[in-house]
Amino acid sequence: MESAFEIIAEPNRRAILSLLVSSQQSVGEIEHQLRMPQPTVSKHLRVLRDAGFVESTVDAQRRLYRLKPEPFQEVDAWLAQFRRFWSAHVDALERHLDRMDHQQYGSSTPTKRKTKEKTTRPKPRT
Repeated sequence: MESAFEIIAEPNRRAILSLLVSSQQSVGEIEHQLRMPQPTVSKHLRVLRDAGFVESTVDAQRRLYRLKPEPFQEVDAWLAQFRRFWSAHVDALERHLDRMDHQQYGSSTPTKRKTKEKTTRPKPRT
């Protein structure tokens, strides 16, 4: 059996998963949005379903697919170690940029002014 990472490594499967993030979709809707032949969509959905990434329900004469969270938790757990790594590096970059600003502008950094844009609202009809 393929690992979660092998499943999501395939670009078409990632595209299908991205579509299913916002809402459940039928094979026809996925086919239309991704401009992918129906047999290809069905093949990838079968792999995703067998791996537990998606589940389907029947609605009249069409099958609707939606995401299942469990396989993504495995990926998330693996990525957690890298989030900590990147978080520390982003914090260090922020400190470095603050020091550069301080050296360039002295003890007081310039303040950014917000400009108010004049917005016109349509008058209500009476």
